[in-house]
Amino acid sequence: MLFVVIAKDKPGSLALRMATRDAHFAYGKETGVIKLGGPFLDAKGDMAGSLIIVEAESLEAAKTWHENDPYKKAGLFAHSEVQPWKPTFNGVEAKF
Repeated sequence: MLFVVIAKDKPGSLALRMATRDAHFAYGKETGVIKLGGPFLDAKGDMAGSLIIVEAESLEAAKTWHENDPYKKAGLFAHSEVQPWKPTFNGVEAKF
């Protein structure tokens, strides 16, 4: 099943995002569940959040994955949520 992680960074946290980025990417590669993902951008074009589509067996598994993401563990997000998701236009294939 597919799930979407929607997360908005805390204001002024670009330095924390950049300091944690390598660990976030390593976690994504290690777990292999990311189907599609990328940052939201603010008005200046700086990264300010994340949208990640993951494949997991259940909502609980997707939430657990998100809780263990180095970005989440570092306290980067002001708000984040995990929701079930179903593609209706174009499929998603792993690009990671």
